This record gives sequence, C-alpha cells and structure tokens, in this order.
Amino acid sequence: MVSPNHRGIFSMLLSFWLLASPVLAIWPQPSSISTGESTLWIKSGLSVSYNGKNGGVGRAMNNIIHKNFVPWMLYNRMELEATEPSLFKPKTYITHLDITQTGKDSSKTFKPLAGEVDESYTLNVDKRGKASITAVSSTGVLRALETFSQLFYQHSKGAYFYTTSAPVKITDKPEYDHRGILFDVSRSFFPMESIMRTIDAMSYNKMNRIHIHMTDSQSWPLEIPALPELHEKGAYARGKTYSPSDLATIQRYAVNRGIQPIIEIDTPGHFGIVALSHPELVAGWDSTPWTSYCAEPPCGQIRLNEPKVDPFLDTLMEDLLPRLSPYSAYFHTGGDEVNFNMYSLDPSVGTNDSAVIVPLLQKFIDKHHARVRKTGLVPMVWEEIPADYNITIGKDVVIQSWLGDEAIASLTADGHKVITSNYNYWYLDCGRGQWLNFAGADLETYYPFGDWCTPYKNWRLVYSYDPRANLTAKQAKLVLGGELAAWSESIDDATIDDILWPRASAAGEVLWSSPKGRAQIEAAPRLATFREFMIARGVKSATVHMPYCTQGLNQTACQYL
Repeated sequence: MVSPNHRGIFSMLLSFWLLASPVLAIWPQPSSISTGESTLWIKSGLSVSYNGKNGGVGRAMNNIIHKNFVPWMLYNRMELEATEPSLFKPKTYITHLDITQTGKDSSKTFKPLAGEVDESYTLNVDKRGKASITAVSSTGVLRALETFSQLFYQHSKGAYFYTTSAPVKITDKPEYDHRGILFDVSRSFFPMESIMRTIDAMSYNKMNRIHIHMTDSQSWPLEIPALPELHEKGAYARGKTYSPSDLATIQRYAVNRGIQPIIEIDTPGHFGIVALSHPELVAGWDSTPWTSYCAEPPCGQIRLNEPKVDPFLDTLMEDLLPRLSPYSAYFHTGGDEVNFNMYSLDPSVGTNDSAVIVPLLQKFIDKHHARVRKTGLVPMVWEEIPADYNITIGKDVVIQSWLGDEAIASLTADGHKVITSNYNYWYLDCGRGQWLNFAGADLETYYPFGDWCTPYKNWRLVYSYDPRANLTAKQAKLVLGGELAAWSESIDDATIDDILWPRASAAGEVLWSSPKGRAQIEAAPRLATFREFMIARGVKSATVHMPYCTQGLNQTACQYL
C-alpha cells in the first residue's frame, strides 16, 4: 500500500510529467509503440523518398501543416503557453521521410478479398529527425502516413508543428480484415461531399470498407443508364441522384484512401420503390396496414415467380456490376427482412406458406448470385438468407450479421464467413427516439416513443464489444470484421458526422487492434485527442467528454468511483 504522503508525492510527479508535454495519443492504438521525451519540429517542404506511388504523402503533410490544432486541452489549466516547446531554443527538424515498400501492388491490393492485402507497417523517428516507413503494400504506407500525421501538434504562436515524443518506434498491423461503415443513402439522400467527408474520416481511423446501402423502398437515387426510369420515378427529387460519374468518383476516392466501396442493392425485400417504374415486378407496393407486410413503410418486395423479373435483373446487373468490379471484390445482394405475408399479395405466389416460398427464394438467390459471380464479384447477404429462410448459399458468400452474438456463433459453427453489425452495440441510429409518428390511443401505448433498438450506443458501449467473444478458435477465424450501421431514417447530411464520430472511431480501434482488457479510462484521453484531429480536418465529431477530463491527460479525473 502507498502511504498518503507518498501518494501525494507520486501525484505531484505525475502532474509535473503531464504538464511538461502532451502524451502521444495515436488512434487507433498501434500493435506496438515506444516513445521518448525529445522534441522534434516539422515544416512544409519535407523531402520524401519512396520507391512506389502513393497520394497519401501530400494528404498527410496537408493535415500536419494546414489541418492541425493547438492542443490546449492536453496541458494543465492555463499552462499551455508556458510549457509547450519554446520557439526560441534551437530546433531539430525532421527534414526527410524515407518510405520503402517491400512488396509489389497488384489489382488485389486495391480491391482485396479479406486477407489479400498486407496493411502492416513500421514507423521510426529518431532523436536526430530521421524518419522512415517500411510497408509491404501501398495500403500499409497509407496507414503509416496516417500515424505519422498524428505525431504532430500546432504551436500556439502560429504555424509551427512539433512532437515531444521522439524517438518513436511503431510496429503495426490490423487485427481484422474488414473494418467498415454502412452508409445508408436511400432513406435520406446525402450529397457527394458528405460521402467524401465520411471516406476521409474513415481513412483517419484506418477503416477500410464503406458499404453503401444504395437503394430501398423509400427511394432509388442510383442512376442506371440502361434503366433510367428507376431514378426518374424513384428518386426523392430531380438532382437527388448519383450519376455513373458520381459513382465512379466515390469509388476512386475511396480506393485512393485504402477503402474498398461495397454497393448494396437490397433484394428481394426493401424493393418497393421499383413499383413506381415497374409495377409488374413488385408485390404489395405500399400495402396497408404496413406492419403486416414489411418492417417499415412503404412495403414492396420482388415477385418471386414473375417471368419478367429475371430479364429486369439481368439488365440491371449487366449495367451496374461491370462499373463496380474495377473497384471492389464484393457486391451486397441484401436479403434481410423478407416478409412471407407479402407473398400472399404476390399474384405469382399467392400464399405465405414457407413450403412454397422457400424453394422460390432459393431459386432467386441462386440466379442472383450467379449474376454477381459472372462479373468476378463475391456476393454478400444479410444473415436471414441462411439463418431464417434456410437458403443454401455458396462457401464464397460473406454473411453480414446484425442479430447478435448467438447468431454469429450459429453462423460460424456452420462454417460461414461473417462480418458483424451487432445491433446491441453497433447500430448507431438506435436510442435517439422513434422516427414514426403516433396519434390517438397510440400516444399512451407507445409513450415515451423510443425506437426498437434503444438504448443509445455511446462510444463506451461501442468500444466494449468483442466481435469474437465466446467463439472457438476455428469460429473466430471466420469473423472477418465488422461494420457500424448508420441507417438514415432519422439521419441526414446535417447530422451524419455527429452520429458516426467518435463512436465509429471506437469501433475502428476494436477492429484494428482488438483492445481486450484495454480500459475506457486509458482510451478516453487518446480518443479525445484524436477527435480534435478530426475536427481540425473538417469532421464535425461529437465530443468524447468535457475538457476537464482531458486537461493534463489525467486519466483518473473523470473516473467513476
């Protein structure tokens, strides 16, 4: 036991150490990191040598020099100017960054299946200012450059940038291959700038998959040149669409930042909007009461035994998939929340009997996945396809699970590859209240109008989730990673940053460095610091906590006792 007197001396020493300089706070936490206490400076015009090609160098330097912040919240109260590195003492500058890529990139580097790209890197900065990065792939170089950019803060006196943690030695690699965000652009329309900003923020967090839920029963914003009537009748308004050029821009922007874009066209459910242009393909469009026929209004599913469906889907996929395959290894075919009652309204089926529906659904999935594979893409599905409807799928198919740990355990026990979006932890639209409206007698019944998946998933809950908890080693290998879901019934461009960040950052660290046993009390100051980097770079992240909890980087200041 430490005596009260010695405890007080220790506290003073700790406070003095914290007062001297802000502690390096890399996010997500690297696999291995060691730091020192020497100060180095950096400025524009850094000389860089690289035996490969990578646009990340310019972005990293731009973030250091033009999108940085003064870390007043890391110093003790009113002590920043007195204790940050002096501008008047001799300075040691980092003048050169040597980047060595030890492997050759291939097409798989930029659109990999899980495990096909090596994202590992080493980063070293010595006391004399010599900086070097070594990585197998250009993607690893991107991850290293992001870490490098987080070494430096801006001085309070102007455009001077420093680290107080040299020498720095980092060896790093991700724990999971799939580290993503599901971005729903169908319930609410998002301008291109919003999608690009999210991709940027993902790259800062070393995330590598953006899953764009492109269409749903509420709107069809994707322009398909072979079927222009889909967006002409299905978009919310003229101009609220993504052209082929827009889609290509999104894809290239993501790939250049080490992020693979995965597009989802949900089928056969969540397809109602197509009834506005092709009523012959859709069963039960806008049927009422909607609660009997779909998960949310408006209802509508693909007719399962209609001869016109296959030619339509052939045309759709022959137009779209060749434009996706240069940038992605996957295509998400959906498959969630298929309501069997709807097929009693389907003139091609006429019953809700699963004995009739399941064989038709099996035939539909077989044909649809064949379309995907024909273009060299791997199908993805929501978990209901194999788990609830007992549909047989190929061994190549990746299943997205959202129903929790028991579902993941069951799927992996059956040998399926899985990514998790466990709604108990990683559904970011939850806990913010109901988006549906109530009237009359329903007011008392549904008070206080919570949503179905309350409570709100704050960053601490997000951070506590272990995607491989309670699985055997064999099962754990089948969990490729996970995605945070931002369903947009009550989210739009004005709120998306606050919804995603810093909660998605918490998941980013879970998926990058698997923080088993790493306490919130250790993570919080690093996350709060990283949040300031995101703010400086134009991402309007929500707070981690108030500045009182961060000043002096006293981890215990806001500890629950």
